[in-house]
Amino acid sequence: MTTIKLHNTKTRKREEFVPIDPENVRMYVCGPTVYDRAHLGNARPVIVFDVLYRLLRHVYGPDHVTYVRNFTDVDDKINARAAESGRSIGEITAETTQWFLDDMAAVGALEPDHMPRATAYVPQMVKMIEGLIAKRHAYAAKGHVLFAVESYKEYGALSGRSIDDMIAGARVEVGPYKRNPMDFVLWKPSDAKTPGWKSPWGRGRPGWHIECSAMSYELLGDHFDIHGGGNDLMFPHHENEIAQSCCAHPGSGFANVWMHNEMLQVEGKKMSKSLGNFFTVRDLLDQGVPGEVIRFVMLSTHYRKPMDWTEKKREDAEKTLRKIAQLFGEPALSKPWPSRPSVSPPQEFVDALANDLNTSLALSLIKKYLKNHQESELAASLRLLGFYPDALVDKFAGVRMDTFDNEHVSGASVELRGEAGLGMNVHTLQNFVSRLQKVREEAIQTKNFTQLDQLKAALTAAGVEVRMSKTGVDLKPTAGFDPAKLESLL
Repeated sequence: MTTIKLHNTKTRKREEFVPIDPENVRMYVCGPTVYDRAHLGNARPVIVFDVLYRLLRHVYGPDHVTYVRNFTDVDDKINARAAESGRSIGEITAETTQWFLDDMAAVGALEPDHMPRATAYVPQMVKMIEGLIAKRHAYAAKGHVLFAVESYKEYGALSGRSIDDMIAGARVEVGPYKRNPMDFVLWKPSDAKTPGWKSPWGRGRPGWHIECSAMSYELLGDHFDIHGGGNDLMFPHHENEIAQSCCAHPGSGFANVWMHNEMLQVEGKKMSKSLGNFFTVRDLLDQGVPGEVIRFVMLSTHYRKPMDWTEKKREDAEKTLRKIAQLFGEPALSKPWPSRPSVSPPQEFVDALANDLNTSLALSLIKKYLKNHQESELAASLRLLGFYPDALVDKFAGVRMDTFDNEHVSGASVELRGEAGLGMNVHTLQNFVSRLQKVREEAIQTKNFTQLDQLKAALTAAGVEVRMSKTGVDLKPTAGFDPAKLESLL
């Protein structure tokens, strides 16, 4: 059997993965707070742990792996969004939960075995809190219940932070009812406008951290194999989960392996609305970037290294996926290849993923199989990595890449990834370059840009990216290029 090695945040070293029960390998990953669209950074842990889920299923069998990823659907951000919009909390969380599922499906993520919503597990949270109070690890004060950090001697071991660092970085409410500044909220009171549930401490709602402890316990037990998430959750969220879970179930150990992915940047800078480089997964999809391209770019960097999303990486990913699609789209290639489940990926490919999810090496092997026209190895490896050749053919094989490349016409250019059906060729698009240049010159003279805007809109609707600059006009067919939509303009 394949030996899987994973970097364990808890021990700070790469270890051989030995499941508690090989017949039931269990993994929990912290999911989203559902109040808005998932931004690009939110997709990284989903894709990373989707690959791990696929690897575990490959090694231990699909029926022997249980994957849980939660939805936080009770949170102050959700309450604020409801107050701003005038919509109900239930309406907002239902809508944004479905948005998340749709967007993650678009980037090729399998749905976990369980996707619990926090609001469905409030009674279990109340029960766990009662147990912590009984064991003197928590206390009630002014309608709140707080975890007494000093009662758990191992607090801070996961993140390795000092008390001063933890106090400075803790996302906890400051209140005179706390015995220690580090004590964190397990339960807090709700007013008439805020969601609330009955409890021994009055009407209220759970704190953030207790949610995952209660849900993981109910679905995976008090001791399971892997707990994952972004490294921004290491403290305080995961640190607090460990404290309350180990105190609620003494001797359980909670999770054996802790895994954390690094954060995402855009063109070398932190993604930020103030910098204008913040975008959601849906933004990219609506711009015509296929989900497979997003997934490919994400996997090109090891999960424990910062991921830098760049336009060049996007273009390179799309180019590779088009080549793969062309290979499987060749008439000479037997159609069943991409869908034959009996074909296993090469052991070298499985070993790459088993070595702490070395997806960058796995993609290098994908490119090797592509170059050597190893269709069987390529198809099986793609499936394990979350790409499906049939889907790639449908989405990327419409334009051949090797026919034309950067043809130039009198200061303007056409970048054609190939010749599509319906007779659309480079000369046809060159005609559009000439027309755009002429219409633009007329618009500049007359100050009437209506015709120019209409022509650009028609090209965009047909899947042609239009770039206009002082040096000329560039036309670049995208993944959604549909030459039939241009026939009426010829």
